[in-house]
Amino acid sequence: MSPTIWTPAGLSPSLVPLKDDCWRAVEAQHFKSTMKLVDSPGEQKILEEEIEQTKPNVPEECRHLDFLLYTPFRYDGPYPRGSRFRREGFTAGVYYASSAPRTAIAEMAFIRLLFYAESPGTPYPANPSEYTVFSVPLATSLSVDLTAPPLDQHSELWHRLADYEDCQRLADVARACSAEVIQYESVRDPHKSRNYAVLSCRAFAASKPQHMQSWHMQLHPKAIWARCEAPKFGMSFDLDLFMADPRLRSLTPWLSA
Repeated sequence: MSPTIWTPAGLSPSLVPLKDDCWRAVEAQHFKSTMKLVDSPGEQKILEEEIEQTKPNVPEECRHLDFLLYTPFRYDGPYPRGSRFRREGFTAGVYYASSAPRTAIAEMAFIRLLFYAESPGTPYPANPSEYTVFSVPLATSLSVDLTAPPLDQHSELWHRLADYEDCQRLADVARACSAEVIQYESVRDPHKSRNYAVLSCRAFAASKPQHMQSWHMQLHPKAIWARCEAPKFGMSFDLDLFMADPRLRSLTPWLSA
């Protein structure tokens, strides 16, 4: 492999413009978790403000943003375990998103499976889980596109299911050359659509979500079913799409039940 991509000087010529909407899925519970603890909207607002005071400070460059956008950037450590473009420990936040709602749901489906694989004592849900999928525009001249030449020559590194060392190493170099977004291909979506790892709040072209959708997701031993409320849309994912990831091996007894 060419060593040039592992230095800021070598990676900088690969920086390209990006302008697109990105979609992110979050549990709908974040909207209503405190509602059951209070008797009125006014009390809920006070409670939310009290909770806010216990959280880390929002970075200065992100404070104009809606909390759905700035939340991944406020928790700069300790990160409990590494993700594809973020190392564990006291590291800068990454906002993970996708180019389409279905890709965001595919990524969330994997996250749910991983949760149960790593929490063997947790019973599988009998009812569908609720999610909010929302979009925000991105606009930057400083993105790294791993799906285009010359970086696509090393696709085997970016497509690894569980070994993130090279992706994290690349993210370190990308930050060093002021990159704001990393574009990469989803390994969870069967359509291989594009994902975005947003490294900086400066890449957002709006301060709040532009579109929101309500989704329900149901886990089954053979598939994951997902349904969007508006516009009405449904899809399913065969669990075999995810089971190649070695971290999901503990789910095998449930799948064969």
